[in-house]
Amino acid sequence: MHTRRTTLSKFLIEQLKNSPDGQALAALLVDVSAAIKAISAAAGKGALEGNVGSLETVNVQEEVQKPLDVLTNQIMLHHCDWGGLVAGMASEEMEKPYDIPNEYARGCHLLIFDPLDGSSNIDFNVAVGTIFSVLKHNKDTPPTEADYLQPGNRQVAAGYAIYGPATLLVLTVGQGTHGFTLDREVGNFVLTHPNLRIPEETDQFAINASNERFWEPPIQRYVEECRAGKTGPRERDFNMRWIASMVADVHRILLRGGVFTYPRDSKSSKSGRLRLLYEASPMAMLVEQAGGAASTGRGRLLDEPPQALHQRVPVVLGSKSEVERIERYHREFDAGTDKPFVSPLFNERSLFRKEAR
Repeated sequence: MHTRRTTLSKFLIEQLKNSPDGQALAALLVDVSAAIKAISAAAGKGALEGNVGSLETVNVQEEVQKPLDVLTNQIMLHHCDWGGLVAGMASEEMEKPYDIPNEYARGCHLLIFDPLDGSSNIDFNVAVGTIFSVLKHNKDTPPTEADYLQPGNRQVAAGYAIYGPATLLVLTVGQGTHGFTLDREVGNFVLTHPNLRIPEETDQFAINASNERFWEPPIQRYVEECRAGKTGPRERDFNMRWIASMVADVHRILLRGGVFTYPRDSKSSKSGRLRLLYEASPMAMLVEQAGGAASTGRGRLLDEPPQALHQRVPVVLGSKSEVERIERYHREFDAGTDKPFVSPLFNERSLFRKEAR
């Protein structure tokens, strides 16, 4: 039985055998998977290796860094910079792109990654992950920052790893979305979830409800309708989940269906919370390849043009029907034709009812 299992390397050889630069892309993704194995081992040791608590440093996002933020960033860089497969790399933890050392050859791809998504959960032993994206770089000269500013529809591969009870690698090279489980005894990623498909109909949604007072009306409308359950316009009950680790929340949506959203809010000047290049674009490609949809609420995420390396965007992704409903609510709000749902409970008691605009 074990000899018949499809390993990641076998899978990539088959998927990319007819693709231009397919061999180089396959080799790069194998290097990424090796980095993920090392990160999995480091994350699994936790306090045994001093990988908890916070440092006295902040990253370019002005977020307090964890020891594992720094360590995992170095692991990704050092597993992928030497093989002549990348022209450069960019990380959420670094202000500027990483230049390949002069002693190493440069390749024809750019690697973009968030080395440890959800690192605020490390101290509490909650699942965290790694997100990555691969772009083409067909130039003889070293990449500039502008070369990384490609829309998500130009990605040639994207994926994430989730470090939970098992370490899973979820990957697409533009031919569906597939999941691999790390066999720790053997050291191989093995195909365990081929051709993942997101159910179109769902009763799940994931959102940080603590920010509700800051949301735009279309998001407030959607969540209020879901919470109203069978008594509301949706006429069925919904479950809300929020893990505060994007890889964990999206992984659940990918397997169970539903919608994940981190919308624009009014509590800061940011246009959104999640980074377009490091989080939104790769997750959008994975979700679309699994039959779902990904949006800013006002347009397809994969068509969003990056303007800066660390640009943030609002994110809505998951089951196609739910994403399309949220996009419709944004269109109606922008046109002034929306009719926000008001809970009958609040209406009868005259509590918290919102005045009509």
